[in-house]
Amino acid sequence: MTSDLICLGEPLAEFNQQPDGTYRFGYGGDTSNCAVAAARQGARVGYVTHLGADMFGQAFLDLWQRENIDTTGTRSVGDAPTGLYFVTHTARGHTFTYRRAGSASSRMRTEDLPRQVLRQARILHVSGISQAISPQATDAVLAAIDEVRNAGGRISYDTNLRLALWPLDQARAVTHQAMAHCDIALPGLEDAGQLTGLADPDAIADFYLTLGAKVVALTLGAEGVLVATHDERRRVRGYRVAAIDATGAGDTFDGAFLARLLAGDDPFAAARYANAAAALSTLGYGAVAPIPNEKAVLAFLADHQE
Repeated sequence: MTSDLICLGEPLAEFNQQPDGTYRFGYGGDTSNCAVAAARQGARVGYVTHLGADMFGQAFLDLWQRENIDTTGTRSVGDAPTGLYFVTHTARGHTFTYRRAGSASSRMRTEDLPRQVLRQARILHVSGISQAISPQATDAVLAAIDEVRNAGGRISYDTNLRLALWPLDQARAVTHQAMAHCDIALPGLEDAGQLTGLADPDAIADFYLTLGAKVVALTLGAEGVLVATHDERRRVRGYRVAAIDATGAGDTFDGAFLARLLAGDDPFAAARYANAAAALSTLGYGAVAPIPNEKAVLAFLADHQE
């Protein structure tokens, strides 16, 4: 299958705390969540990574097969594990505990990239986490960006800042370098504030447009998203729902947004759709299980017409 959207990064097995205190197995990892979200909206999606040759790696291969995500660019390796994390819920929100050091994904090198697969992409989606997991991952993402750009594809980048993985100064330098080569910037307000030193959403959008992006979709939490191009900008309102678990909501936004761009929507229409998908994804536990399909999103939007 030729993939219009290729996501690259680190999938993580998820153990999400339930109301009775037990932990339910699921799937996580920001770019994998994005891939599933896009596939459920009808996009043709592929995933590039290394997995451990273990039960968690096999679980991801099974997941992606069910979701019709192409895994031609994925390899299973026997000398490193698939990473995992735990989600704990408190009155203050959710907390993540990771077991990912030395994961198979973090060991993927530039020379391991499936360049023929990457050259097919209309859009390559990566994130700050894709680069933060190891120095070789930092280089591999930059090389993948160059490969896709040289083949005429576009680059999507979510800042997804995780200061437990690298110091702010390094994160700022690397993400700015990558963002200078991206077409679609998908920062979150809190992350972007730390990375740019700016607080005003319009100033942040201007920063990334000046850096090189053609479209910026700056997510603002419950307030929706600021979408900016060089010619126009609008705030696209969010949708308030009785949220249970926001794990993966931003990744769902990314996947739905990119799927709608690939389908021909302008970025403002794509953001409205993606806001609805992200809202629906908070109505259940886990990053992947609650991600809605296209039918559910369209029904929600029909009930929430402006």
